[in-house]
Amino acid sequence: MSTRLDLTQDVGALTARIVDIESVSGDEKVLADAVEEALRALPHLRVDRDGESIVARTGLGRSERVVIAGHIDTVPVADNLPSHVEDGLLYGCGTSDMKAGVAVALKLAAALDEPARDVTYVFYDCEEIEAERNGLRRLSLDHPDWLTGDFAVLMEPTDGEIEGGCQGTLRAEITVRGRRAHSARSWLGVNAVHRAMPVLEILNAYQARQPVVDGLEYHEGLNAVAIRGGVAGNVIPDECVVTVNYRFAPDLSLDAAQEHVREVFDGFELRFTDLAPAARPGLTDPVAGAFVAAVGGTPRAKLGWTDVSLFSGLGIPAVNYGPGDPNLAHQRGEYVSLEKIADCERRMIGWLRG
Repeated sequence: MSTRLDLTQDVGALTARIVDIESVSGDEKVLADAVEEALRALPHLRVDRDGESIVARTGLGRSERVVIAGHIDTVPVADNLPSHVEDGLLYGCGTSDMKAGVAVALKLAAALDEPARDVTYVFYDCEEIEAERNGLRRLSLDHPDWLTGDFAVLMEPTDGEIEGGCQGTLRAEITVRGRRAHSARSWLGVNAVHRAMPVLEILNAYQARQPVVDGLEYHEGLNAVAIRGGVAGNVIPDECVVTVNYRFAPDLSLDAAQEHVREVFDGFELRFTDLAPAARPGLTDPVAGAFVAAVGGTPRAKLGWTDVSLFSGLGIPAVNYGPGDPNLAHQRGEYVSLEKIADCERRMIGWLRG
């Protein structure tokens, strides 16, 4: 079967074509080759490639440059390929997250040879797995000049609504120590699992902040996500580890978020195991304001972490905006509305044409 992409076809049909080219994280080469081939056929774009990530740029000398980015990988297929259409909905692996957004970006690249703003289109690999392999992260480290821009739109599924910035996230392990003993003579030991109760009480009593940042309300959360302890059915455990996850608003830096967790669990042995910074919405920027005016709707906070954080780290204000429903991402029955894809394409074209 040919993997050629026809960028002149309807955006819904193009989405289905992209969905049917399997591209589970780490195995995106076939789709990356097809994307590169389609983009290199467009004379108004300069195309570069790093691994399985493709970057295409206009060079019209406009006063503003915007970046439109989307990942081409999906989670593992779950008996949900090939794609099919039912009642105006396109079903298949990656339809919502986020091949519909990729299709929209490819249609924009083909249709707009003289946009009002210079545009950089980024199609990258390995977003759905560990951050060290993320293609956008790799580009930001190895080719930051490829990502230069005044504003960025990440085509993450948002159900056609603008979601500004993103929450930061960190995980920490809180270790409580005890002393081993035979469970028949438990009074000779100290039960570390029992001693972890104060940690859970702190979490139960915790009042999460709901700060307003750049006009958007975020809702933080600090929760236990795992607990482990015990070595055998007849041994009093000498260690219990509670793993907590803190989702924090973008008015906090990573350092400030870590310090907050240290204060909450003051006196406990604590070790951070995973850290990812938040990103401010940046909606006060004039380029972002023009995007909001063109797309319409009321922006809301992104309650989760996305790669807009990487753009924020490069000093580029960024938002999430795509046709898929985030609540359907990674599900076996994942789907996207064909109407939402077409509407997203229309709104993005209107913005880029000025």
